[in-house]
Amino acid sequence: FAKDEATVGAQVEGQVEKTRVDFGDRVTEGQELAAIDTTSFEALARQSAANLAKTRANALNAEQTLKRIQDLQKEKISSASDLDKAVADAEQARAEVKSAEAADAIAQLNLERSHVKAPFNSAVAERIASAGDFMKVGSPLFRLVNDSVLKFIFQVPERYGSFVTKKLPVQFNVDNYPGETFTGSVYLISPAVSTASRAFGVGALVTNINFRLKANTFARGSLTLE
Repeated sequence: FAKDEATVGAQVEGQVEKTRVDFGDRVTEGQELAAIDTTSFEALARQSAANLAKTRANALNAEQTLKRIQDLQKEKISSASDLDKAVADAEQARAEVKSAEAADAIAQLNLERSHVKAPFNSAVAERIASAGDFMKVGSPLFRLVNDSVLKFIFQVPERYGSFVTKKLPVQFNVDNYPGETFTGSVYLISPAVSTASRAFGVGALVTNINFRLKANTFARGSLTLE
């Protein structure tokens, strides 16, 4: 099995503009896989940034007005009501800035999410979506498989439970490389025995040199206890 496997889904709603990879392609962490309605999310992000700038300018003006009123209050020129209003306006302006900052953060996050990216180094096992498809949040786009390291999962009879430890060597063969032996080492040991088979699962990590082995193939092997 692949050590890591994920179905990459849409994190925003919209139409797929383009897909940049297809099944069989190898991708690196952070590489763009597809674009979802980026034009709309770019416009929303610009609008949000402009609104944030406006609210910050209003807040700065309110702070300056408050300072002037406070200075006049010290000289007994302005009234208490003027000061109260200036304080309230400044507080409201600060609250509006915080609200605009939150809205801008969401807009920028949605813009980033409209560019679908690979979560880890992997190969594309399946491309589910195509350009023109309308995606809802969570709709699957690609299935990715990290096959640089594989897991060889097998069952061991319960009578050997006390002998199986991590890092024990494993050797195995696969049908598409007859006569060739591959190696790995134990890194997973199930804590429970199956009541049906009276055996427990063991997993060995296998470095997939040059990606010669394919995930989800069948293998026959041996675990060396001593």
